[in-house]
Amino acid sequence: MKTKKSALGRGLSAILESPETDITSKDISGNYVVGAIANIPLEKIEANPFQPRDRFEEKSLMELSHSIGEQGIIQPVTVRKLGYEKYQLISGERRFKAAKMAGLKQIPCYIRVANDQQMLELALIENIHRQDLNAIEIGISYQRLIEECKLTQEKLSERLGKDRSTITNYIRLLKLPPEVQIALREERISMGHARTLITIENPQVQNRLLELIISKNLSVRDAEQLVKENGTKTSTAAKKQISLPEKHIFVRDKLRGELDTRVDIKRNTKGSGSIVITFNSDTEFDRIMSALEK
Repeated sequence: MKTKKSALGRGLSAILESPETDITSKDISGNYVVGAIANIPLEKIEANPFQPRDRFEEKSLMELSHSIGEQGIIQPVTVRKLGYEKYQLISGERRFKAAKMAGLKQIPCYIRVANDQQMLELALIENIHRQDLNAIEIGISYQRLIEECKLTQEKLSERLGKDRSTITNYIRLLKLPPEVQIALREERISMGHARTLITIENPQVQNRLLELIISKNLSVRDAEQLVKENGTKTSTAAKKQISLPEKHIFVRDKLRGELDTRVDIKRNTKGSGSIVITFNSDTEFDRIMSALEK
């Protein structure tokens, strides 16, 4: 009698058992897991020689260093294993530099085997289906699949069998201030609370409302009302903004679809204005620039 093949074909088990995939990261059960997080000493990580960004704004770096010193690192950097206890940074150099400035001795890292795209994709997809992931971890996994596996949100939704809106909602959580992300990760607030706070643009206001939600143990409905009350001035100001002509709205929506990111167009009564394209990382910036050059 023939045994039924795994739905994933070769599967993660075969990949993990292969001597070609030497991964040292472990999950909480002690098992070796591709794509898990490991704390690696900074001295064992070397910078990426192909890093396109060679200058970092000093003030911004100092602010991030202070935040890391107070809050720790929320989103791990990504490294690849070069040899025995030797790693090279793939992404997250700004966090890497700020961690050094903050005096950290080690940093949480995703470990990749160089040039094995299929293994990374399988590992991340399997990781997403774990039951113990919080909303921030799921959002990070979605973002990594999009950036590192070169997938659009549409393609990712097809592969995972999830609505695109679901994927978008999780990724949007990564735009929240560190304090809100930590509260969500530690389950002091729910995803419903976090999604409500996303509608507030000012990080200081978001943090102030977060404290009220936690201290008063507000329900999601109460939080929505709180946000609505605090967003009245913003809404009033938004009503005073000049409506965009139809052709500008068409171009804005077309760019959003083609670039798979947020695009805004601002215009004054004289017809001059600006186009603002949002990106969340250097990798996404490079992807958007490649799309614009086509």
